[in-house]
Parts: sequence; C-alpha cells; structure tokens
Amino acid sequence: MIRDITIGQYYPTESILHRLDPRVKLVGTLLFIVSLFLFRSFFGYIAVTIFLFTVIKLSKVPFRFIIRGLKAILILLLFTVFFNLFLTPGDPIFELGFIKISEEGLRSAGFMAIRLTYLIIGSSLMTFTTTPNQLTDGLEKLLRPLGRIKVPVHEIAMMMSIALRFIPILLEETDKIMKAQMARGADFESGGLIKKAKSLIPLLVPLFVSAFRRANDLAMAMEARCYRGGDGRTKMKPLKYKGVDFFGYGTLVLYLVAVIASRMVENIIM
Repeated sequence: MIRDITIGQYYPTESILHRLDPRVKLVGTLLFIVSLFLFRSFFGYIAVTIFLFTVIKLSKVPFRFIIRGLKAILILLLFTVFFNLFLTPGDPIFELGFIKISEEGLRSAGFMAIRLTYLIIGSSLMTFTTTPNQLTDGLEKLLRPLGRIKVPVHEIAMMMSIALRFIPILLEETDKIMKAQMARGADFESGGLIKKAKSLIPLLVPLFVSAFRRANDLAMAMEARCYRGGDGRTKMKPLKYKGVDFFGYGTLVLYLVAVIASRMVENIIM
C-alpha cells in the first residue's frame, strides 16, 4: 500500500505537458477541480472525461502508474460512496428493513465517486509533470501580487515545495521501518481495528522521530547557507511564457466553454 502512493512524485519523460510553464499547470489544475463541482449531468462528465484522458495521453505518463495512486484513497472512496448511497433521501428503488437505496442516492454516489477519482488523477498529473522547484517558482509567481499586502509568498511556496519533496522520502522511510518491524515479529495485518491501530505505534514513533530529524537537518543546512527568504533572490531558470504556454491557456478557455455549455444544457433539460 505504501508503494502505491504516487501523489507528489515526479515522472521524468518528454511530453508537451512537461514543457508547459508551471503557472499554466497550476491554473489548469485549479480550474479542473472547480469544474468537477459545477454540474450533475452526464453531459458535463463526458466533457470532463474527454479533457482528462486527452491530458493523460499528452503527458505520456503510463496509465497504470496513475491508477496505482488511487489505491491509497480506496477506503475514503468507499466511505463516500456508502454515505451517499444509503443516506441520500429520494424515491427508493431497493428496500430491505431499514436499508434503503434511492435513485437519487445511487446517482449521487456514482457522481461523487467519479469526482473524487478525477480530482486525484488531475492533481497527480500536475506533480507527475512538474518538478518541486518548478512548482515553487510557478506558485510564487502566481501569488506575487499578494506580496504587496505583506503576505510571505516566497515562504508559502517554499513550504509547499518542501512538503511535496518530502512525501516520497517519508513513504520510503515508512516502508523501511515497516519491513524492519516485520522482521522483528510485528504484525500489521491480522486482528481487528483496535489491534491494527495499536500495531501502528511501533511504526509511527520512529517515523515521527525520523521526520523531525530530517526537518532539523534541513533547517541547519538552510542556515549554514545563509538562507534569508525571497527578497532580492534571483532565479537560475526564470519563468518565461512560450508559444506552447499560450496554446495551453487557449485549451483551458475551450474547456471552460465546454463546461459552461454542458451546464446550460443541463439547466434546459432539468
């Protein structure tokens, strides 16, 4: 399960998405997430599905690698589907004692499952095709206007970059600790929920110690290099828009038009 978590990882390959400016990908990801909650009809999901699978094809990231990351949210997905399926009121299509499944609940559960799945895939594609340094630079550029009201833009972007960079490191550390504890006789699989929770204590304690140690090492390394934030700092690779970036923005505009059109069709039908 630990190895199946791919969020925050970078997949190196040559594609048009990898060459895009990180600002385009950040804006595109935000618009894509917002668009997932703008409609409740099949027309909207058809437009989203076509757009998402086109982006996956252009990214050249293997589909198996993308799907593998969904295993980490399987429990959350099942809980969401369960609550929407059984707790949404409406006309019942199946009834057994106190268990009722309505047409509205079935529809809501299906759409919510698709939304969560697409949200994770869309967010993961941004990290698969963008290095942490590029994400930091892109986020800092986009948030730069907030610096006029004394918002620490550079520090915020740096913290997000460090968090993304540490995800695969901590996952690897967790895997090593888990294997070491299993070699000493620890059992993380058998037993009930309470026993499984207790069995995680030998895993969490050394993991937290390792995380704090790495954070302390990073802070000392930054101090040793006289790091003083973003004021006056220059970029080794300054961000500049190219022709492909304007093409990316144009594609996002077309996607928004398709989403708005599907919303209008939905309102007319309903």
